[in-house]
Amino acid sequence: MSNISDIVKSFIDRYKLEKDKSPYIVAFSGGYDSMCLLDVLSKLTDKKIIAIHLNHNWRGNESNREEDNCRKFCEQIGVDFYSEKLTSEIPKTETAARDARYLFFEKCAEEFLSDIVFTAHNADDNAETLIYRIAKGTGVDGLSGIAEHRDIYYRPLLSVRRTDIEKYCIDNSLCPNNDSSNTNIKYKRNLIRQKIMPLLKEINENAVSSINSLSETAKEDSLIWDELVSDIGDSTERFVSSPVPVQSRYIKRFLVTNGLDYDKERLSDIRASILNYSTSKSGKTLSLSTNLMLYVNSQKIEVLFPKSDFQISVKVDAEGEYETVYGTLKIEKVSKIPKIFPKDADNIAYVNLNKIDFDLRVRRDGDIIFPLGNCGSQKLKKYLNEKKIPQHEKSSLLFLARNNEIFWAIGLGISDKIKVTNKVTHRLQFIKNKEAKL
Repeated sequence: MSNISDIVKSFIDRYKLEKDKSPYIVAFSGGYDSMCLLDVLSKLTDKKIIAIHLNHNWRGNESNREEDNCRKFCEQIGVDFYSEKLTSEIPKTETAARDARYLFFEKCAEEFLSDIVFTAHNADDNAETLIYRIAKGTGVDGLSGIAEHRDIYYRPLLSVRRTDIEKYCIDNSLCPNNDSSNTNIKYKRNLIRQKIMPLLKEINENAVSSINSLSETAKEDSLIWDELVSDIGDSTERFVSSPVPVQSRYIKRFLVTNGLDYDKERLSDIRASILNYSTSKSGKTLSLSTNLMLYVNSQKIEVLFPKSDFQISVKVDAEGEYETVYGTLKIEKVSKIPKIFPKDADNIAYVNLNKIDFDLRVRRDGDIIFPLGNCGSQKLKKYLNEKKIPQHEKSSLLFLARNNEIFWAIGLGISDKIKVTNKVTHRLQFIKNKEAKL
């Protein structure tokens, strides 16, 4: 078994996390796993680390003592500590606890302006998760297990066995919390850990490794599926010409992305509708939920947000004026570089465009930008955080975009790709409607 510190360092290097300006946030229960991870990180990096602890308030004084132990450990190693306590109204169930934790994590990520939240899931956790999903019913995605990285979450200990983590804590004289509820088998995860995994190890002493090997195989298969689905893009023609399993996977992906449930019957119904609408030139819509519509015509498939005040999209493909309910975008051809460049807040930008092919729209999941002066890309979410845009204002911002790439964040800045060096081609201006709340 490799040294845990080496494994975490390799993980950080692989995702280039040290180069990211975000502070490290560590989900810190104070148990063996998270205490090991926090201790390792504190020795590996000079970056700011914030340990965040959610007191579930299920076990009275025991929960409070665990929170105090977490706080004292952070003081000892010089790490910032932040905690909150749940109210008694939260149901004492595994699902409610998990939902509350991740809401807390995301709230902290917003508050501390970070895109990096470490959780301490390990190899045994992953194997137990697969057993749980198999028992409940799952597909290839479910068999992929816990993701090493998804969105803001990073899990560097996924390849590390629980026994090695416990040994690290002992060798480094750490004193983790020992949650008494971990022995209560009324919770399904504990039942799997205490009863089922030992029986599987009687069949195969390397059961954890074998189960995780299945997980890796499923991940590889999922990548193949994702590539096939990505090839469809928003093209109706490519959807229609794809095999039925790929079509179903495509539909499943946009349902999951938008937080919608599905079963075989629903996938089949939506697939039939897309095929039925695929010859329509003007296009038809299908209701997915109270605030989501699926638009299909002979050229493209698109998820719409008809009941959202801010979901607008205007095609921008030439010089001229483009009106929206919030104001007018003007694109003028110019050839002289101004003596004084306007401020970003003036909603005016001088740029160098090699073509005009954009959408004027609000932000979307997956958007990126190449900030002016930077050589690399950045998630739009992080860009807005660094600009210190309040959360309630983010949905009302407008952007000039091409696919998922932002070229002008109106009022905030332009992409490095259209900056003026020796030549200027166009002047962009957005004139707000006085009545519009933008």
